[in-house]
Amino acid sequence: MTSNTPPPVPRSSSPRSLLVLSCLALLPGCGSGGGSVSVVNALSSPDAAIDPAQFTPLVQKSDLVYVGAFRVPQGSSDTSTFNYGGTALGLGQGGQSLFMTGHDWHQRSAELSIPQIINNANITGLATASLLQSFSDPTEGRLAQINPSDTNSKKIGGHLAYNGNLYVTGWSYYDGAGTQSASHFRRPVDLSTRGQVVGPVRVGSQYPGYVHGFMATIPSEWRAAFGGPALTGHGGASIASIQSNGPAASVFDPEKIGSGGQVAATALVGYPLAQSLARQYGANESGAANPYWSVTSSVDGAAFPAGTRSVLFFGRHGTGAYCYGTGGASGGDCYDPADTSKGSHAYPYAYQVWAYDANDLLAVKSGSKAQYQVRPYAVWTFELPYAPGTRKLGGVAYDQATGRIYLSQLCADSNCAPVIHVMRVAIGVQ
Repeated sequence: MTSNTPPPVPRSSSPRSLLVLSCLALLPGCGSGGGSVSVVNALSSPDAAIDPAQFTPLVQKSDLVYVGAFRVPQGSSDTSTFNYGGTALGLGQGGQSLFMTGHDWHQRSAELSIPQIINNANITGLATASLLQSFSDPTEGRLAQINPSDTNSKKIGGHLAYNGNLYVTGWSYYDGAGTQSASHFRRPVDLSTRGQVVGPVRVGSQYPGYVHGFMATIPSEWRAAFGGPALTGHGGASIASIQSNGPAASVFDPEKIGSGGQVAATALVGYPLAQSLARQYGANESGAANPYWSVTSSVDGAAFPAGTRSVLFFGRHGTGAYCYGTGGASGGDCYDPADTSKGSHAYPYAYQVWAYDANDLLAVKSGSKAQYQVRPYAVWTFELPYAPGTRKLGGVAYDQATGRIYLSQLCADSNCAPVIHVMRVAIGVQ
């Protein structure tokens, strides 16, 4: 399976030009004889009273163009390396850098430069980023406070540099008792600044598993409709009975963190176990392979490209039949040459995009749909160079100004270091 896509939707090559739409019954002036109608896109004229929800295009698989990649620097110790790390990717201020979490054991974050992006089949031909800010605990020891009664490990879920502050999420890796109660932090962008961390605070009224991972900004033309400037979400974390079994996202205002108490958030999409994304399509999530979701799926980041009406969730998906037990090429309970551990398997694995229409998410916000009734308009897999068999992503960062999407590919380089890949959205704001 490489794509599950309905017929292409009408779209323009750029929101700054005239938008030519095939004649549809919903457009005024369209007659039964077909034809076309031309309208000026709202982004090309600040005075045009045109709703972007009606006229901006939907991103399709062919609109994501691979640009190239770069390597990350090797560290000198577990506490100062991206080896066995590379999660919680977030764009730095001005789009000139990336925040990312290092070695999985220590959950320390650092800021990277963005070097020249090179498309080279040989990983040694890539440029290497440099450290702009060295590794530090962005929560200053407060990460465990998201779930004080739970002894299992806690993880950094996302970084968002926004209006002069750095926002950080945290999640319980195995919250068997379902006791996580908070998820979001605010701190200065300067990681060396101490004593100014706010949080953790609870965002929204749902279990934090629906919001405790990635964060992404909403394009300016959509913020009034969504009622906020940013998305926060996750999907596919351990303990399926309390997590979202499909992409989850809520709209919130990061600047409300620290204003006192719980921060309001409006759920836009999310799937309780009884209404998992797989079951929406008549498939049992733990049974036959399906292209939408399984217990091996995870959502690791999102992008809402400017000039489009698409919200794209990125992650990985097991495309094979589900199996629980030990993996391996032979001798295990499950055939999985990419993963010998004991757990859930669905080999082979693929990098995947779940693409949603922003109009459907607004229907949830308005109350006309439940969050689990929303379906992606397309689901597709994609490939990246240097891909390990597990096909795991560590995070996603999107630059609204350039249309670039940065993807952290886990364990792709020597010493299990990540590689940062770059795609460009070929429609929308360029």
